[in-house]
Amino acid sequence: MTADALDTAPTRVGAVNALYAARAVRAFADGFAVIVLPAYLSAIGLSTIDIGIVATASLLGSAALTLAVGLLAPRHDLRKLLLLAAGLMVATGLALPALADFAFIAVVAFIGTVNPSAGDIGVFVPLEHAMLARGAGDRERTAAFARYSLIGALAAAAGALAAATPDLVVSAGIGKITAFRLMFVAYALLGLVSALLYRRLPHLEGGEGSRGAPLGPSRAVVYRLAALFSLDAFAGGFIVQSLLALWLFQRFALSLSAAASFFFWSSVLSAFSYPVAARLAKRIGLVNTMVFTHIPSSICLILAAFAPSLEVVIGLLLVRAALSQMDVPTRTSYVMAVVTPAERTAAASVTAVPRSLASSLSPALSGVLLAMPFSGLPLVLCGALKIVYDLALLVSFRHIKPPEEKTGDV
Repeated sequence: MTADALDTAPTRVGAVNALYAARAVRAFADGFAVIVLPAYLSAIGLSTIDIGIVATASLLGSAALTLAVGLLAPRHDLRKLLLLAAGLMVATGLALPALADFAFIAVVAFIGTVNPSAGDIGVFVPLEHAMLARGAGDRERTAAFARYSLIGALAAAAGALAAATPDLVVSAGIGKITAFRLMFVAYALLGLVSALLYRRLPHLEGGEGSRGAPLGPSRAVVYRLAALFSLDAFAGGFIVQSLLALWLFQRFALSLSAAASFFFWSSVLSAFSYPVAARLAKRIGLVNTMVFTHIPSSICLILAAFAPSLEVVIGLLLVRAALSQMDVPTRTSYVMAVVTPAERTAAASVTAVPRSLASSLSPALSGVLLAMPFSGLPLVLCGALKIVYDLALLVSFRHIKPPEEKTGDV
């Protein structure tokens, strides 16, 4: 099916709904995998530093795959590429429980789809974003991405609750490591469900008929955004969700069930911040929404590093969760808005790849810092660097408006 065929209303609605459903399935899988992964790796004897290296390998591999997608998608069928990515998700879930050696696990993390971060990163992202942007007009684009993010966050919250399943299984007499491995099998099955949903999508070339370079007139803007997003991602890599869970496990001896409950409520708060972000963006603009919600969340993270009790830490982290992800739908919408339609897949990839590369550098370092006497240092570094990013984004892009803001639709 061509891009013109996608313009028919029933096809567009069907494609958007299929993308929303696939996003929910993947987020649910990531929601429990991000908590189960560090617990499983610890249970089979890996050290804190080893776990940080596995997280780094995962993010590096994600960057490589996303870059490949950015080069291939403009001339290939997005539907086919999404089906291949879903197949890789199935293979990842089947490979992890079959391995116990650190080196092999790191290799699977590099070439697989396991996401050690709370954010939605990886090979699926530029493909889904380009197709979703194609199905929504300028006035509805931010709201469409807010719904996409809301669905993903709620599904991730449910997945976080499901991370407590190994505790229930162990109480029924099954070994703990076996229980963890069953969770990865469930991850593979959800990859299969994603593939079935992607089969409902129309055929669409990423470049929408363009035969030129993946990036054209918007190249300079995309590169500047990519550089700033890289700083944000490098900062976020210090507390990818797996490592934040590890910090809570080690500092406060938090149980797996308690961690699952905390990450559930964090995801719920993040989820309901997305429609708020879309409404706020209509009033103050996309860039202002990104910046002025992000800075307070970073301050909460820094304070959490010094908080004396678990209750205070949880409170600060929940406030952060309610604010820190409001830039997700607005950032995605902004990137899709300031480039031409033919550049969208490449722009999503070019801005995502440096983010993955930058975020892959910090987890291994964070693993070392977590072993130091002041284990909260990764939280401080993350918060401080994110504030620098926010101020730089405001200075650099406050005058570059998306179409709806130029026409007064904000």
